[in-house]
Amino acid sequence: MIRLNALRRISLLFICSAIFYACNSNTQVVEPTVSQPEDLSMRNPVVKKDPKIYRKEISYTIDSLKTRDQIDSLFKAYSEEQLNTILALNRIEKNRLRTDRPIVIPECASEEFNSYSPFPENINFLQCIPKTVLISQRVQAFGLYENGELVKWGPVSTGKNSTRTPNGLNYGNYKAKRKISTVDDSWILPYYFNFMNFEGVGVHQYALPGYPASHGCVRLYMDDAKYIFDWADMWDVEGSKIARNGTPFMVFGEYDYSSDKPWINLSQNMKANDLTQDEIDTLENYVQEYQSDPKNFHNIASKNKEGELAKA
Repeated sequence: MIRLNALRRISLLFICSAIFYACNSNTQVVEPTVSQPEDLSMRNPVVKKDPKIYRKEISYTIDSLKTRDQIDSLFKAYSEEQLNTILALNRIEKNRLRTDRPIVIPECASEEFNSYSPFPENINFLQCIPKTVLISQRVQAFGLYENGELVKWGPVSTGKNSTRTPNGLNYGNYKAKRKISTVDDSWILPYYFNFMNFEGVGVHQYALPGYPASHGCVRLYMDDAKYIFDWADMWDVEGSKIARNGTPFMVFGEYDYSSDKPWINLSQNMKANDLTQDEIDTLENYVQEYQSDPKNFHNIASKNKEGELAKA
């Protein structure tokens, strides 16, 4: 009997310790109804509004497009909206499709476009930033977030191997509806939005060939370039000094120039282009840097102070 009571006391202590640890740790509690993959390569940065909402399963296939006739058949097989989705998934424009260059095609090309996004629907550590531009070089895509919620994504073409786009946290500076390139004055750059002033790097419309091809800037479709042009904020300048930063542009990831295009891997794994743990860590570091820069909050404090003086 004494031995049984001792075992009961030990069991009780073990249960209490387990409860204390669970309440004081940072471990996320996972809903029992949500199935988890056996191999988790990253922690989940997604803030789910409803635990019953699941990410839709999407299957992809590879089409080799061996002949010009097969390319023409592709154009006829899909509606304009579906074809635009396929082109965006392959980071390419219609007139740049070529034979013997495989493309990835979703099983259901009529889904809402955000269903194909390599970016999560919500990122909790971005929720205190009004607007954020993410640019993934690894998968050649941009994502726009408002208080941590994805509002738009699309394809890009960043710097080619010899003129790579620099990674880092930068801010929207100035913009122009029509800019002439400083590299070649025959290159017209519609809806240009600079985010690296001294380096002359920004986002703008230009041809997307299906791979990184720029001289350092980030190429976009015309509609996407115009959207960011209207959506993102420029800096506030007082005299010759920056009073407040513009919208943060977070460029991250490394494109593998020697391997197959990363979206081709979607045919094997629909999550192949999702953010990796290293990329999540990089973005979290960018957010810490953002939070420590007073120029991201200067105008708010100044306006509050002006309001108090006006009341006095």
